[in-house]
Amino acid sequence: MNSKKVIFQVHRMSKYNRDEVLDKAEKDLAAVTGQYMARLVKELQGTDFWKLRRAYSPGVQEYIEAAAFCKFCRTGNLLHLNEINAILLPLSDPSHEPLQINILDYLLGLADLTGELMRLAIGRISDGEPEFAERICGFAREIYRELTLIVPHMDDSPDMKSKMDTMLQSVQKIETACFNVHVRGSEYMPLLGSSEPSSFLLGVSDIEL
Repeated sequence: MNSKKVIFQVHRMSKYNRDEVLDKAEKDLAAVTGQYMARLVKELQGTDFWKLRRAYSPGVQEYIEAAAFCKFCRTGNLLHLNEINAILLPLSDPSHEPLQINILDYLLGLADLTGELMRLAIGRISDGEPEFAERICGFAREIYRELTLIVPHMDDSPDMKSKMDTMLQSVQKIETACFNVHVRGSEYMPLLGSSEPSSFLLGVSDIEL
């Protein structure tokens, strides 16, 4: 719930108050990390936490979504899995195995991120920032393109596969919104963007599932 509040905070951003809103959102996210994620880490350290994943996965996905949303709005870049785990590592007792977010929860969080990117892009167009919306469009396309390469190999993740249709709908809505601006004089951006083979999801060239 608190991670969702961070997302709502970011949506209040405009070209006039961007730094102020993002400063507040990042402060709220740090509070979620220091209070709720720290509590989760302490409760699960020293246990076989992978077996308990279903109990905490939805909250972790929301946290990833909020953190990635803040990172993109601040820098235009993707928050990588190793960055999230580096944030959580100091919260663990060094004498126990640290709680680390797994790849599946990370990808599920990114899948939800595209819906927030769609809402952000439409809001930016309404506020007269079509260039920002175009950057969002390219970013959302790239996430979807990368996941289309990964998800077919994830046989044990029906949740991920069910989210792909929703992701595609979000990407198409962003493209349509940008297209409606571009038909006034610019060319339509090609569907799904770059065909570069390297992966940007985890910041590495190859992903092992």
